[in-house]
Amino acid sequence: MKEKESVTNDVFVLEGEDGVEKEYQKLFAFESSETNKNYIVYTDNTKDDSGNLRVYANVYEKNGKVLGALETEEEWNTVESIYAKLSEKVGD
Repeated sequence: MKEKESVTNDVFVLEGEDGVEKEYQKLFAFESSETNKNYIVYTDNTKDDSGNLRVYANVYEKNGKVLGALETEEEWNTVESIYAKLSEKVGD
């Protein structure tokens, strides 16, 4: 995806490979001391066929530029673990 606006805002627009712009909402961002990378987790507020919120994650620079997809299973596990913990807190 091409970055259209800084992802440090709570709401931002990304341009897909097809050239179509789509609005996303930042859920949270964090820095991992294990990978020394910054991650952003965000949604387009749509749901999949099972009724689950579609959630995306990317590595990004602190200036808000999206770098790309998570590269390892460890990165995905870290993001999913934090998302699950935050989701539990919101549900309480």
